[in-house]
Amino acid sequence: MAGSEASTVLSGARVVLPTGTVEGGRVIVEGPRIAGSSRADSAVVDLSGHWVVPGFVDMHVHGGGGNSFTSGTPDEVLKGIHTHRLHGTTTIVASTVTGDMDFLAERASLLSELVEQGDLAGIHFEGPFISPCRKGAHSEALLRDPDPADVRKLMDAARGTAKMFTLATEMKGGIDSVRLLREHGVIAAIGHTDATYEQTVEAIEAGATVATHLFNAMPPLGHRDPGPIAALLEDERITVELINDGTHLHPAALELAFRCAGSPRVAFITDAMDAAGFGDGIYHLGPLEVEVKEGVARLVEGGSIAGSTLTLDTAFRRSVTVDRLPVEDVVRSIAANPARLLGVYDRVGSLEPGKDADLVVLDADFALTGVMRKGEWVVDPR
Repeated sequence: MAGSEASTVLSGARVVLPTGTVEGGRVIVEGPRIAGSSRADSAVVDLSGHWVVPGFVDMHVHGGGGNSFTSGTPDEVLKGIHTHRLHGTTTIVASTVTGDMDFLAERASLLSELVEQGDLAGIHFEGPFISPCRKGAHSEALLRDPDPADVRKLMDAARGTAKMFTLATEMKGGIDSVRLLREHGVIAAIGHTDATYEQTVEAIEAGATVATHLFNAMPPLGHRDPGPIAALLEDERITVELINDGTHLHPAALELAFRCAGSPRVAFITDAMDAAGFGDGIYHLGPLEVEVKEGVARLVEGGSIAGSTLTLDTAFRRSVTVDRLPVEDVVRSIAANPARLLGVYDRVGSLEPGKDADLVVLDADFALTGVMRKGEWVVDPR
């Protein structure tokens, strides 16, 4: 019974709600959910001088804590998930990297079990349906056209847990695959693409709704040949992913994205690989060797950026303190927007009664001091 569940009142903090920030606000937690009213026997946690914001939602992340979502065992994937929870990410979509189709189907089956038991919110297939011209840290030998039959194979292997596919939609079968994904309620994301402006517009009209890590792994913006960036920024149907780690984007590019798209159309992601929360060293991203040095991941062969070592608490703090974005805009971009895209906003992404008690506590300098997931402290601020 709900009445027998532990009740906690988080009091005194600046609480960021969908309607704005409440000074000296309260968040009431009863069991795994946010409650509308407190009980007389509620435990009170004084968070004066802190911020309370919704738990972060990362819709594009490949691993962490030294563990890969593409190649790890179930226990290793869980360790990677826990690493990101320690940094405030309470909802995670596991992203794969390019591999053999049979291998990716096997991974989809394994990851889908973790979705079904509530540890993941879904699966994102980044590759193999991407352009060799913009492959980034993906094995060119394993790339292939986005044939709808192959896309369907991975969808089927995921047993309804596939949330997103990144596609170079200008390639053979790309538009048909976008339409297939739209029909099945799966996000078609344009990325690792060499598309023209016109080809990108065609993909958006077919049903694409996300730009995979905007600016990265696509042609730069041109004044005579604007390419995909202009099409993705100008269309209100597109949400743009941004990696705010100080390496992937110049601050001016971040500002441009917010000016053009606005905070309702931005989703902060990490695109993190195994090294996130773990440290420098040699890692593997699929079959490719990656060296992480001073927190920056690059392919050993060729030097391309190979994902990030970012965690979303760092992205949050940087966005507010370096880029001077309003806290409410950052919260929207790091929680509400991705939750809506993933179809889970009824449960997570904002602090509202009835939703999961997923939240992050930040100090006055926006450093993380607490994380709660479904009413349980992952990081206790007391």
